Amino acid sequence: MKFIIGDKVSISLPLPYLKTADAMPMLRPPDLVGQEEIGVVVEIRSAEIVAVRFRRGTFLISADKLERPDNIS
Repeated sequence: MKFIIGDKVSISLPLPYLKTADAMPMLRPPDLVGQEEIGVVVEIRSAEIVAVRFRRGTFLISADKLERPDNIS
């Protein structure tokens, strides 16, 4: 799925960990972001990896693990 900066997304599949989008990335526990939480795409690193800002941080997530929620504007 293709995303553009500013798209609202949520996590579609459980993740084993989250990777921060910092200059020196760190692995964080997956429970920092719930599957129902809505985030915003802030950067596109490659065709497969996007940086998404959630309430508790900005994380690098594979695009195939993200979806656009139907009920948001």
